[in-house]
Amino acid sequence: MSLSLPTLLLVDLYILALVGVLMFFAWYGGRREPTLGYMAAMLLLGALSTFLIALRSFGLETLAIVAGNMVVALSCALLWTSMRVFAGRAPYWPGVAAGAVLWLLLCLWPVFLQSMVLRIQVHSALTVVYCLLAAAELWRSRQRLEVPLRPTLALLLFHAGFYTLRIFVDRGEVPVVPAGTYTTLFTLLVFETMMVAVGLAFTTLTMVKDRAELKFRSAALSDPLTGIGNRRAFMDSGERLLRLCAERGEPVALLVCDLDNFKRLNDAYGHPVGDRALQEFSRITASRMRRQDVFGRIGGEEFACLLIGAGTEAACQVAERIRREFAEVPFVADGLLSVSIGVATSEEGGYELARLLSLADQALYLAKAKGRNRIELSAPRPGREGRGHR
Repeated sequence: MSLSLPTLLLVDLYILALVGVLMFFAWYGGRREPTLGYMAAMLLLGALSTFLIALRSFGLETLAIVAGNMVVALSCALLWTSMRVFAGRAPYWPGVAAGAVLWLLLCLWPVFLQSMVLRIQVHSALTVVYCLLAAAELWRSRQRLEVPLRPTLALLLFHAGFYTLRIFVDRGEVPVVPAGTYTTLFTLLVFETMMVAVGLAFTTLTMVKDRAELKFRSAALSDPLTGIGNRRAFMDSGERLLRLCAERGEPVALLVCDLDNFKRLNDAYGHPVGDRALQEFSRITASRMRRQDVFGRIGGEEFACLLIGAGTEAACQVAERIRREFAEVPFVADGLLSVSIGVATSEEGGYELARLLSLADQALYLAKAKGRNRIELSAPRPGREGRGHR
């Protein structure tokens, strides 16, 4: 199979430039997401490299070889940078420039400039290295990114494998035939590179979109002051976990915590002090939660904790640690602020979150009525009293 050289290069140039411009507008209209910006630059540099390489047809062979392949190296480096930035790391500019600088220095060596085999091997090796670096950035951060990475990783590894094979297969004996057509191998190279570039643009755009949706969803379920889940997040996560615990027959305990005299603190010392109190309580309580537990702010100064696998005794121990540690935090007015906690368990309330919240609220009201700064059970066992400040 062969293809007219002007047609082949024109298609490649047009596709890369078009997708690059579209990616630029996606970057410009998408809150200037840097990942898309670097990907747009990668595609546009790919189009520029195609144009420079095409200058060989006009007798500018040295310019095409030197400048064209330097731009190719920069394009590959920006692909790596795009993945690096998506993974949350800053661009490494020496690494971005390294491939292009290496190519320029090698072109000062006459043997390299005259040997197509050497040029193919170095060009292919640079492509492989940058693709593997890009894949490594995603793989290293796969746990944290929380978006599908397999399509992008597959394209990067396929491209790296293709150019690794080229190092050993392409000997560069007959790169251009007299009639102005390229050989089958060169045709495959151009189309493979073009399709991988388009595929990477699409998968990168998808990853950025998925991550933006996750951020918006997280913001909708997060309390902006304390950083913990809000009422909606607590209810959604709590109901899911209760269903699982019901299937396993695993005990569950619910703590409902309310800061005592919070309004008086706000009135006396201002909202910044009240905000600090909420943040400190969230920090203390979150440090007592395990990974499987659910903790959220369900009202102004009201919080709820769902403890998986905890019975009455374990729940009271956790509640007492929270109450005691919060009492030790130095606030502007010592002794003005405390926490009352109501405890309900699946033993009394079953696995319905609304029922557990109702029982824990009743216990909380009882703790308030008994003087605050204490823990009360929804259904105290005989001889068990609420636990308060001594």
